[in-house]
Amino acid sequence: MPQSDEQAVLDRIRQGLVYTESEASFKDSQRRTDLIFEYNHTPPRETDRRKSLLGAILGSVGERAVLLPPFHAGFGSNVHIGDDFFGNVNLTFVDDVDIRIGDGVMIAPSVTLTTTGHPVHPARRVDYGRFSEPIVIEDKVWIGSNAVVLPGVRIGYGSVIGAGSVVSRDIPPMVVAVGTPCRVLRPITDDDLTTRAAVVG
Repeated sequence: MPQSDEQAVLDRIRQGLVYTESEASFKDSQRRTDLIFEYNHTPPRETDRRKSLLGAILGSVGERAVLLPPFHAGFGSNVHIGDDFFGNVNLTFVDDVDIRIGDGVMIAPSVTLTTTGHPVHPARRVDYGRFSEPIVIEDKVWIGSNAVVLPGVRIGYGSVIGAGSVVSRDIPPMVVAVGTPCRVLRPITDDDLTTRAAVVG
């Protein structure tokens, strides 16, 4: 594909417009699937090897980041993780465009972060027609087990996402949000410094 055509496709992707698998095939060299496979099959004792692989897979990774295998990613290279990150098993990144995760973020098992969706009408899904919008997870967020974060969502500083939630809209900072679709349940306050809540998992 000529470079001018590639740029036109990238511009459409950035605008959140529909594009196809064939149109985006020039991006396949950015996929890190073989390295992800290797990471997921690295013995637990080989911590240095895992750290090296993670640096080669992700777009960027901060200090003291922990990502327990197995994890899955369409590309890997579009994922950016900050310092002191903890990702539990079966974390899935559908990272056709950027997923940016801040410092001190904790993600429980079997969470999906997907930047990509598909049109409702089947005629627009020919050749895997899809749209993609970036995800941003700000510092100190905690996401509970089996949550799904959908395209274009930003989760604000310090917020907690309940287990099993489907996050389809932005979540403000310092709140507990739960449900399908995910809605703000309450603010996080100083009272939470002395209590133990069991709303996530």
